Amino acid sequence: MHHITMTSMTARGNSCGMTRQETARTPAQFDMFVDADGASPLRSAADLRVNRGSNVRMDEAEMVAHLTATGRYRILRKLEPREVATVIRTEFPLMGIILDTETTGLNPRKDEIIEIGVIAFTFNEKGAIGDVTGIYGGLQQPSGPIPGEITRVTGITSEMVAGEVIDIVALRSLIDPADLIIAHNAGFDRPFCEAFSPAFSSKAWACSNAEIDWSSRGFEGTKLGYLIGQAGYFHDGHRAVDDCFALLEVLDRKAQADDLTPFAELYRASQRSRVRIFAENSPFDFKDHLKARGYRWSDGSEGRPKSWWIEVDEPDLEDELRYLRAEIYQYPEADLPTKFLTAFDRFRA
Repeated sequence: MHHITMTSMTARGNSCGMTRQETARTPAQFDMFVDADGASPLRSAADLRVNRGSNVRMDEAEMVAHLTATGRYRILRKLEPREVATVIRTEFPLMGIILDTETTGLNPRKDEIIEIGVIAFTFNEKGAIGDVTGIYGGLQQPSGPIPGEITRVTGITSEMVAGEVIDIVALRSLIDPADLIIAHNAGFDRPFCEAFSPAFSSKAWACSNAEIDWSSRGFEGTKLGYLIGQAGYFHDGHRAVDDCFALLEVLDRKAQADDLTPFAELYRASQRSRVRIFAENSPFDFKDHLKARGYRWSDGSEGRPKSWWIEVDEPDLEDELRYLRAEIYQYPEADLPTKFLTAFDRFRA
């Protein structure tokens, strides 16, 4: 049986999400036959066919159909995790990993992983997802107490992780065969994972947040919770394996029959070479122009130049260099540092 969250859209644009359990406590809000003013929201004879008397309960499918027909509700179904396949189909020869971590903070040089979740799955060269082949989720006790703000976000307490150790052997059994590791914020997860184990360092990584054009797919935000909700699901967020399963469903969703899935788009992006350009010694007065164009600031740590920088696809390199020489440096011979990157290099610290 599906678990359903139902959201009524009012004329003012507000919404109120309620679960089935809440309907028992607030029957007036979920009367299937009358509006708040007592009038029936349904007008046609076809709509009225469900009105079988106030003592007759609708089953779940009828309730969904009825609410959808009114045009005033959005139905969110609880996301059910996929099962690990017992037979692995050979037409999906590549291995992917969806990974999520929870940590004690934001700095991989001093903070630590306290939970890691991994789902292994197969896919093919066209980016079609096949079977789930393995799952791992584990907690790890850090060297000190978990900060209160981390517990508020993740729900993980120091008591929960006491004595816990991530099983690196079980983890590596999934990571080692992987052709691609996907995280929803790979720039965050990769540095933590590489600090945790060298198993992650030689792998190709992709970021489902940065390397998919979600807005062109009709999504209003890129946070996982937004993506799940707009895809028609809800899930138990902020636990690593649950978030991995949620991301898997969104990546495998097609809007139209002939569309590429988000995962197919992501896999194509991971195959492209990109170039990082450093606008070293750029005039201070042009910093707002660079920022508006998508440049980010590097403070000179991790061996990078202290400068504004941007990543572009390799075919766009010459156009970007022309922009910098003409608009920023105003010197056609300006020689700018560049670094060519593949999925094996991107998203490192």
